[in-house]
Amino acid sequence: MLQEFKKHIEVTFPFLSQKKIILATSGGLDSMVMAHLFAKLDYNFAIAHCNFQLRGIESFEDQKFVEDFAQQLAKPVFVTQFDTLAFASDYKLSVQVAARELRYNWFYELLETEHYDYILTAHHSDDNLETFLINLTRGTGLEGLVGIPESTEKLLRPLLPFSRLEIKEFAEENHIKWREDSSNASTKYIRNKIRHELVPILKEINPKFLEVFQKTQSYLQQAQEMVEDASIMIYQQVAEEIGDEVHVNLDELKRLPNYQSYLYQWFNEYGFTAWNDIYDLVNGQSGKQVLAAHFRLIKDRNTLILCPNQPTDAESFYLIEETQPNVNLPLKLTFGDVSHLSSVSNNTIFVDKQKLQFPLTLRKWKEGDVFYPFGMDGKSKKISKFFKDEKLSLPEKENVWLLCSNNQIVWIVGKRADDRFKIENTTTQIFKITLNE
Repeated sequence: MLQEFKKHIEVTFPFLSQKKIILATSGGLDSMVMAHLFAKLDYNFAIAHCNFQLRGIESFEDQKFVEDFAQQLAKPVFVTQFDTLAFASDYKLSVQVAARELRYNWFYELLETEHYDYILTAHHSDDNLETFLINLTRGTGLEGLVGIPESTEKLLRPLLPFSRLEIKEFAEENHIKWREDSSNASTKYIRNKIRHELVPILKEINPKFLEVFQKTQSYLQQAQEMVEDASIMIYQQVAEEIGDEVHVNLDELKRLPNYQSYLYQWFNEYGFTAWNDIYDLVNGQSGKQVLAAHFRLIKDRNTLILCPNQPTDAESFYLIEETQPNVNLPLKLTFGDVSHLSSVSNNTIFVDKQKLQFPLTLRKWKEGDVFYPFGMDGKSKKISKFFKDEKLSLPEKENVWLLCSNNQIVWIVGKRADDRFKIENTTTQIFKITLNE
């Protein structure tokens, strides 16, 4: 196995020989074999061990075992202890998910603070098969069937081509010691149930099942790459990135024979789960939206908009004193007296200062707001009707601020001034207000 492993590393991860790496080492069979392999190949590595404190004294015996092993190799060792049960309870996670989140967050922190290049884990081909079967039982798209990737940014999995049997045989032949995790024997966890009950049946049906599975997964990975290539091509044709938003042309999208698949491919990574609602959104009423934890999809006429969820402003309004020359939050506004009018634009207005009552107020718009649009001879208009006429999308509406004087709207900032504060022949003090973008 050593020569096969050496060849695999040289072909797949040729850069590792010049890098500082951290081996995630639990003390179990797989990680101990990985550490011995890299030690025999004389790589520059350190060892990292997580004590999740889930198995009482066993957890601390594992920690001591790994620390002693690192000392024997004269390799740096990093150890941390987690109160995993408390973390899982606080964040309402399963113990397995909590442990995974704690582990990987710490690994990436180690890379940064200790100045290492990569973290390596000991996932092997049987882990890959178990993950495939878990995803299959839960329902998944193609990305859930292509298996555990060999590399993800700074995370590498060098043992993926090797089976648990190969790893165990190597350990026994080389008299490698390891710790058995007693929880691995329990079938109360779905992975263990699959490992101990389902996989043996599959291997009994076909002794070469793992080899056949690896070929099948290779074909799935190729198919996934084709899907991704097609997805990118179509995305470039029907979508436009505007700031932190993605605008999808629905007229163009609906010409595609299977547009739902493209939507899933594009937006799955943003945390959406209500896919039937998203598919219905395409033909739904303008203004409807589907929410994820941090993003949302909004139907806006013939456009589907992906954007971040609207943050809650810490302050509902901001006061602006008469002597205040500028405001930097939430917008950048400047104020000042001038002797004459200059060019007027959406970003610059001139008002009669004597009509203002300070402090001015800067706030978000709300339903029922009414203003008197400049140039409409004193006719009032609802802000919502103005937005509709301007064809503003929901995110654009949410980002609108109103500058007010004594509850009267002076300016829909960057959009339209109010007629009640306009400059007249009797005006003696001209006040200039500018939005700086």
